[in-house]
Amino acid sequence: MGARPIDVPHSGNLVLLRRLAADLAGLGYTVDGVADLLGPAAHAALARDQIVPALVALERQSQNGAAARRGALATVVRFFLLGQSAGAEELEGAFPTLRAEGLLELGLAEEAVEEPREQAAPALRASVDLRPYAWDEGGGEFHLWVASDLAAHQRTGVLRKDHVLGIGQASATLIQSTARRPVERALDLGTGCGIQTFHLLRHARHVVATDVSERALAFTRFNLLLNAETLAIDPECLDERVELRLGSLLEPVAGDRFDMVVSNPPFVITPRLQGETAEDRFTYRDAGLAGDQLVADLVSGLADVLLEGGTAQMLGNWEVGEGAAWHDRVRSWVPAGLDAWVVQRELVGPEQYAETWLQDASEQRDLASYTRSYAAYLDDFSSRNVSGIGFGMLWFRRPSAAQARLDRYEELGHPLEQPIGPHWQATVERADWLEGLGPEGFSAAHLVVADDVTEERHQRPGAEHPGVILLRQGAGFRRTSLLSTEQAGFVSACDGDLSVGQIAGALGALLERDDEEFRRDLMLQVRELTLDGFLVKA
Repeated sequence: MGARPIDVPHSGNLVLLRRLAADLAGLGYTVDGVADLLGPAAHAALARDQIVPALVALERQSQNGAAARRGALATVVRFFLLGQSAGAEELEGAFPTLRAEGLLELGLAEEAVEEPREQAAPALRASVDLRPYAWDEGGGEFHLWVASDLAAHQRTGVLRKDHVLGIGQASATLIQSTARRPVERALDLGTGCGIQTFHLLRHARHVVATDVSERALAFTRFNLLLNAETLAIDPECLDERVELRLGSLLEPVAGDRFDMVVSNPPFVITPRLQGETAEDRFTYRDAGLAGDQLVADLVSGLADVLLEGGTAQMLGNWEVGEGAAWHDRVRSWVPAGLDAWVVQRELVGPEQYAETWLQDASEQRDLASYTRSYAAYLDDFSSRNVSGIGFGMLWFRRPSAAQARLDRYEELGHPLEQPIGPHWQATVERADWLEGLGPEGFSAAHLVVADDVTEERHQRPGAEHPGVILLRQGAGFRRTSLLSTEQAGFVSACDGDLSVGQIAGALGALLERDDEEFRRDLMLQVRELTLDGFLVKA
């Protein structure tokens, strides 16, 4: 990576990192520990980047005389999460083995020069955001600490252009949507602070993490070594599990192949300005390409880095032209031979899109600049006749001969069960199972209604039969399927006793539709219900 980038935490002293981890653990600096300290309302506000309720809660505790351990935890919360300065003596009470000197040496603290200097020892302030993170997996809970740049609510001014983002909503969305399986090699493209790599290490033997930003890779390295024990990493031999590579998109892994790729790329669509340079862009969200070209280039190159059977999942934005279907543009990016399953979660207009990303970097704090940037967004979208911008989750696979071919584009704006990743993986496995059965095997299969599925019937008063029959999922993708009379009859008969073919034959005889066309159409409809998980193997 060359010379160490400036203004990043330092990961070269493993002794100090172990002391930091020990002190944080001793404080109970965990997600639950912070939530218990602040209370549910203030903790929820903090998740929305609102720090005042937390400050009020801690001030009330201070006035009431908190216990020493909770007082030390409050010091760390104020320091790293709320942007408050602290004296060296106060910090050494919270970090008895690392001490204030260690915080400075690790690059986690700096002198608070704006503070009054009459006191003997100058106050310190955090130079990074260091926060607890946890997730449940396989019946166990994993606790980490994750460093990133301070956000706009923790420090005044517009964000620096090479800002390293923490665990944001997009990161969480990708974590929750990833269909996980044990793999040998995985790629985290655009790692940022390393959050996707942390999760990949639970089911991948080796991870390559890339980023165009040297600062991002430095943060990732720090976070990996700080949490080495939890992540099952030997800090003396980091490369045995994780390799960090500098570069843009797929350039750093040219010639390599992976079983799994995940990416939360800098997909934000930003108007290009005459004379701009890389230093003018927010590297965590803007790749410097016009429109949605970044996502297009990444999707079109995925086949070159996937092993047979390998999968890729990513997030993205795409432009929707006036009068066009939202998925037309995305489908055009997918190379031949690659499966695709894309879920659009949101579609917004150019105005809302501009407002979202201008606020993201606190650019509204400079009214003149905000006005110019807002107008540039609208002009940029208008130049390409863009009426909307889609956001969603993209899944791809380089299938083997025995696997199903998927070409699925759907719009799901309602709340999904989280994490959705296991349900995503289950759907893919059902598709492969159905592919392996073939028509005859499916006809011989025995199905039952999934446990989370309910039926809903609507009919006008006095009507003899319902006009609408709906099948609803209570879990997973929470889809709703509108059923025909014959489909409803088929589903009601799925108790595992009769095969698919036997039920279809009985329905055909009952409805006096025992012809090949009826049977073929019904079997296709039942197959779709099975693929979506309304019906499952008995």
